[in-house]
Amino acid sequence: MTTEKGRILIIDDERPILLTLEALLQRHGYNVETASTAAQGFKVLKNGSSDDVWLDLQLPDADGLQMLDQIKTDFADTQVIIVTAHDSLNNAIESIKRGAFHFIAKPYAPEELLSLIDKALEKESLIRERDELRQKTKQLEQRLEFVQTRLTPVFASKAMNEINDLIDAMAPSEANVLITGESGTGKEVIANVIHARSRRSKNPMVKLNCAAFPQTMIEGELFGYVKGAFTGAMNDFPGMIAAASGGTLFLDEISDMPLDLQTRFLRVLQEREYRPLGSTRVLKANFRVIAATNYPVTRALTENRLRADLYYRLNTFQIEVPPLRERKEDIPPLVASFVKQFAQQLDKPEPAIAPDAFQKLLDYSWPGNVRELQNAIEYAVVLSRQGMIGIKELPAEIQLPAALQQTERAAVATPTRPGVQTLDDVERDTILQALAQCHGNKKKAAELLGIQRPTLYNKLKRYAIQL
Repeated sequence: MTTEKGRILIIDDERPILLTLEALLQRHGYNVETASTAAQGFKVLKNGSSDDVWLDLQLPDADGLQMLDQIKTDFADTQVIIVTAHDSLNNAIESIKRGAFHFIAKPYAPEELLSLIDKALEKESLIRERDELRQKTKQLEQRLEFVQTRLTPVFASKAMNEINDLIDAMAPSEANVLITGESGTGKEVIANVIHARSRRSKNPMVKLNCAAFPQTMIEGELFGYVKGAFTGAMNDFPGMIAAASGGTLFLDEISDMPLDLQTRFLRVLQEREYRPLGSTRVLKANFRVIAATNYPVTRALTENRLRADLYYRLNTFQIEVPPLRERKEDIPPLVASFVKQFAQQLDKPEPAIAPDAFQKLLDYSWPGNVRELQNAIEYAVVLSRQGMIGIKELPAEIQLPAALQQTERAAVATPTRPGVQTLDDVERDTILQALAQCHGNKKKAAELLGIQRPTLYNKLKRYAIQL
């Protein structure tokens, strides 16, 4: 039995041609239907989908070009091959302009006919694959948008629900936003949600961590530069402001931006234009700014780390994210979310958490906030056996009794007996413990300590810690 290769509709008013083509195509594995008029052809098309249409321009009840127009309107992805006589070549060319796949002139060789149909079917297959891919991409985007734009599935506290309501109200506006809170509380997640719910959500969200770049580099990263603007500028670089055009610019750790650069950035916010380094061209700036800082705003203003005029420009809306220790009702949904996430990543069943282990999670003060909780759950899921997370699968610091945790934190924060241990000694020991717990992974150690990686690198250098 011949395998069916595709579905072909032949529309031609000459019966001998219909019978000959039908026999030829069926012999080569095609499913063939025929029609001798335009009306019959449309009836076949409406009753079922055809991959290719073989259309003679000379029909008794319709003009072939008009029928082509109608087919491409009603069945846009169907490929139409036009059959024409030598004296109607101009019509054949016109048919290509109107969307026909190709044309073939009478008389034609069987090999030429079969080759043309194979190519048309290949195009039809590619179009179908494209449409399926677009549909899958759309579904993924919708699922991703849902995850990015909702806070409620992973937060249960009154404070976070109030933040969620505030985002709903102000995200569609163009207002600037300042997000404050300790490291690891989820400030960047909130920035993502604001952008995703905004009118700029279809355009980029560009992120710049002001603490992650040396002062000499951050200006070029933000404003861009032209080739030759400074030593090492080998090519033009558009910069973050240009990349965020039409979208959102997220400036993390804004209090670590150099003061002179804060002045320049304030002018951009006021005048909505800027100039890349080394360039004489003034460019338009079109972005919404969301800024964040883990440094207390009052101290940042008092210590002149953050310019007051820039603060007031950014502070149209301020979102203060409370630390996890002040909203422990968020711990259960966050734990459930992280357990599911890491179990899927590790391709293992979701482990249950023993009641005594879960109580440890609730009792712990989480100085590293949600980020520390996420790392702790990843650690526990990796170590889980037989579908269960017990106390032994939790990180060592969480296993300690609550009273001992408080004693250790007090000792680190306020060493009172001179000659026993200096603050530098305590900090150095704490860094070494974090590195040991993270098996030398500096990124995870910085997250555990609640500091930025550049800060950790500086402290490693200061205390001559070599890995």
